[in-house]
Amino acid sequence: MTIQSQIDILESLARADLELTDLHQELGRERAALNGKRQRLAELDARLERDRQSFGDMEKVRGELTGEMRQMSAQIEKSREKLARCRTEREVNAGQRELEELRKLYRDREQEVEKLNGLLEQARADIQKTTDSRDGLVGELSASEGDVATRLGELEKRAEERQRERQDLVGRVKPQIYRRYEQIRKRRGTAIAQTMEGTCGACHMLLPPMLFQKLKRGDDFGQCPSCNRILYFRAPPAAEDSPPRP
Repeated sequence: MTIQSQIDILESLARADLELTDLHQELGRERAALNGKRQRLAELDARLERDRQSFGDMEKVRGELTGEMRQMSAQIEKSREKLARCRTEREVNAGQRELEELRKLYRDREQEVEKLNGLLEQARADIQKTTDSRDGLVGELSASEGDVATRLGELEKRAEERQRERQDLVGRVKPQIYRRYEQIRKRRGTAIAQTMEGTCGACHMLLPPMLFQKLKRGDDFGQCPSCNRILYFRAPPAAEDSPPRP
């Protein structure tokens, strides 16, 4: 197998690897975007469950406080009646203290209920906001999930086709060259570079003259002293002839 045929195969292999890298990156982005939306939906569902549980707990506490206030209201009424029946100063003072304590407890409960009402109103608004966000995300997923699944299927099919093409190319490359190719590709992303005028086509460093002359003879591959990529020579395209002067 000639060096030129090996160059052609390596160039095809490099193109296949670049396309596979792009396809896998695009697959990763599509999957990440879809999974991100699903994760966001799960987070919103969990938040709604927590917020609704908290809302229910606050409503329960408010109900208990309201019940206590009804009892206190009845006790205050009884305390007033008792105070009206007092005959001695001592009884009056005791009755007034009892009534004031009940009124203070009632005001405290009123403040707690008022505070809870504000928290419940805020919680209700938060739940509605989260519900709206969740419903919007569900609609977005419903509208796009089928298209994304189709897109993923197309990308996976293209990746499988390119992988089969790659395997065919690998089978046509000399094993020792392919091992070098893979070692460099895993480190650099790309493994081959051409030179036309004495510089590496990948890192653009000037090559030693003897290496460049060796590559020009087309007997073998070389290796860039700077980036270590596999080097090969390809003559620059011939300049177009100048049009004849009139």
